[in-house]
Order: sequence, then structure tokens, then C-alpha cells
Amino acid sequence: MRPILSIAAASALCVSLTAQIQLTKIGGYESGVFDEGAAEISAYDAGTQRLFVTNADANTLDVLSLADPTNPTLLFTVDLSPYGDGVNSVAVHDGVVAAAVEADPKTDPGSVVFLDVDGNFVRAITVGALPDMLTFSPGGHYLLVANEGEPNDDYTVDPEGSISVIRMNGGPLNATLRTADFGRFQNRRLDPSIRIFGPGATVAQDLEPEYIACGPFGIFAWAVCQENNALALIHLRTARVIGLYGLGFKNHNLPGNGLDPSNRDSGIEIANWPVYGMYQPDAIAVTNFFGIPFVLAATEGDARDYDGFSEEARIGDLTLDPSFPADIQDDDKLGRLTTTTVGGDLDNDGDKDVLFAFGARSLSIFTAFGDLVWDSGDTIEQVTATLLPNDFNSNNDENDSFDARSDDKGPEPEGVTVGQIGFHTYAFVCLERVGGVMVWDVTLPWAPIYVDYVTSRDFSGDAEAGTAGDLGPEGIVFIPAYESPNG
Repeated sequence: MRPILSIAAASALCVSLTAQIQLTKIGGYESGVFDEGAAEISAYDAGTQRLFVTNADANTLDVLSLADPTNPTLLFTVDLSPYGDGVNSVAVHDGVVAAAVEADPKTDPGSVVFLDVDGNFVRAITVGALPDMLTFSPGGHYLLVANEGEPNDDYTVDPEGSISVIRMNGGPLNATLRTADFGRFQNRRLDPSIRIFGPGATVAQDLEPEYIACGPFGIFAWAVCQENNALALIHLRTARVIGLYGLGFKNHNLPGNGLDPSNRDSGIEIANWPVYGMYQPDAIAVTNFFGIPFVLAATEGDARDYDGFSEEARIGDLTLDPSFPADIQDDDKLGRLTTTTVGGDLDNDGDKDVLFAFGARSLSIFTAFGDLVWDSGDTIEQVTATLLPNDFNSNNDENDSFDARSDDKGPEPEGVTVGQIGFHTYAFVCLERVGGVMVWDVTLPWAPIYVDYVTSRDFSGDAEAGTAGDLGPEGIVFIPAYESPNG
């Protein structure tokens, strides 16, 4: 049997059982809706060979049959509008479907909606504000929900971020809810790379859990707080956040850590620059080496940009310390790069001594306590520059956009999952902007090996007309061989 990758927007890739795997697209499903989040997050049920896909545009779950993975077909949709304003995530375990639905307004408590695999409503549980992602623990004993708790656009209401720990107790009807919050960290000294900076916000309000990954034994889980550049460790049985770790910064001035920071240079210019990348993962996954957990991170990066508060600025618009090169703010150097106005003035004299960019443009691997083990450096940009020389750092919604994302966050590694194939463990990373999936062998988490990059995007097509292939992947799921429908 062959394992399958499901990538929103609902493509199926098949991998062969060799140490050096190669990805090949074998099928796909098109929603017919362009650039509106109509296929973002997916979850697979092996018992029915169905794929449950969030459709944020219609606020539905679209249920596909993967019985023939070369031809996924839409079976039915489930309307989630009675339970909230927008579906953000879906997870499936042993015939139980759970969907995370935000409220209107998003600052109000959201809901987890439980369904059976035929789309019948079972139960809804109220959770925290803006439930953005959920996942079952191994064995299905717990359902974990990342309640991001983003502020409103005026930044006048800022709910606390939290983790909902739902003990399933044999099924949704018996499930019980506990909340892991961040209140205990209010008066603690935090790692300096943890970013707490919202106007008037407490630590609990400022921390915004984005994504959760469980350990292999269902005892611990990790939640990444993207805007805060932080990793939280949760003990599931007690529903407590027992650790909060800063992820540090990536020095783009070191060999192998280059980036292309400008969309107004002479083309592809990957080089070292005096700027630090904030890792800020969007998605994480956990692998283990003989019982030792490692956290894999797709370091997309994200800024706070609201009407009431924005941290974004271009380096060319900042006042820099005179120690920087005189021409560093030119548009063909660092001038166009989007950075943060928060921090960086080390001596409090009104100018920036250190520059920080959003994201690290890489796959990064951390210990359970947030210490960096390995980083892919500038591999993602180097590989896409070689394989896509005319479409490097393109935007996801426009084909004629060469180099357009270099001044922002580059290719934007968005999603990551891990899968076991034979005796090897692989990490699959989807790239939101330029598109495609990059693969590393992470059997040895401290020494990964780059394996492959594949994209089913057609740069000669018209994105709005639906002829440009697969664009803007958000989530990625690995279906192991023993659950694969194409055995």
C-alpha cells in the first residue's frame, strides 16, 4: 500500500516506499471558488475513506470520498452557520468529527461542533474566543483546541488566548471541558524572545495560541503562539500550561541563512543581511527519536496589523543606528523588507540597533523546551530559485508576480506534518505563497536531509479562471499506508 498526502486545497499526492521518496500528484478536487478559503484544512476518516475539508467561504464542511484517490468526489456538505460565523479547523478520530467554529464577533467565545461521519449533529461545546485549530491526541482521549483570542480591529476588545482540553470520556456526549490558560505567567520573568506587546494587554490576553501538536504518548502537547514567537507546553491530564518558551531569532547574516529581502532588486538575490528573523511558526508537528520529542515548525511569520494598532513598517521608513551601512535602506537592499516597529532599540536612544523580520522562511526543529536543534537555513528559497527561476517568491493569487513576496515573508512555509515510510520519518512542508510541498528526511531530527520539492501549480494558467493548478496551500495531512484507500 502507498501512503497519501492530502493538501488543502484538496490534492492527493502518492509517495513510494523507498528511502528517497518522490511525490507525484495522483488526483485532486476543485471547489470552484478562488481565493476565498474554500478548501483550507482537511482531516481523513479511514473507516469511511472520507476527507473532511473546511470551506470558510461557505462556512461548511465539504465531505469528499477518497475511495478512489485519483478522483476525489464531493459527497455532501455540512452547514455550520447555525453554530457560528466561520469554520477554522476540523479533526477526525474513530468516526467522531470535530469542527472549530468562531463566533460573531470573533472576540466572543466560539464553539466545537461534534458530528458523526455522515454529518449528523451530535453536540456543541462552548470554548474560548476564536478557536483557530483543533486536534485529537493519540488514542483520541483528548480533543485540544487553540483559542487564539485575537483582538477586534479597533483593539478595544482583546480576549485571552487559551487551550481548551476536552476529555472525550468515550464520546462527545460524555465529553468534559477544562481550560489551560496563561494567567500564571503574568508576573513571571519571560524569555526575552517572547513578544508581549499588545496595547494595554495582560500576558494572557497577548498570547495567541495558533496551532497544537501532541506528543506520541498523549501526555503532553505543544501550542505555538505565532505572533508572540513562543511555544507553550501543556500537560493534558491536569489541563495546565506548564512551560512557556521563547523560540529565539534567526541570524540572517550567518552563512547558509540568507534571504532575498527585496522585490525591487535585479532579480533573485539571496544573500546574508544584518537582520534577524522571528521564527513565529504557523503550524507545528511532533516527532520522536526513541521517545524523545522534537517539535517541527513551519516558520511562516505573522504581524499584528489592525486599525487600532499596527507593528508593520518597512526598514526604509525606520530610523537606524549609524552603525548600519549607509545604503542599507535602499530599495534594492533592505529598504523594502517588512519589519516590526516593536523592540530593536537596545540603548533607548530612539533608533533601531537590531532589525527583526517576520518569520524565518524555513523548516525549524526545536526541543520540547523551545531550544533550536536544526534549521533549514535558506534551503527553501535556494531550491525554489533553482527550480522556479521565472516564478521565484511569487504570490499565491497571481501568476505574473515574480519576486513579489521577497520584501514580505518570501515563500511562507505554512503547514507541516510528519509521516513514517518504511524505517524513515519524513517532514512535509507546504509553501503558501509560491506553492508546492518540500520534503525532508527527519529520521535524525538534528540532521535532516533535503529530499524533494514538488508543485502542481501551473504558472502559465490564469489563477482567477481556475487554470493555474493548486494555489495557497494552508494545511497538510499524511495518510499512512495502513489507512490508505489505494492499497
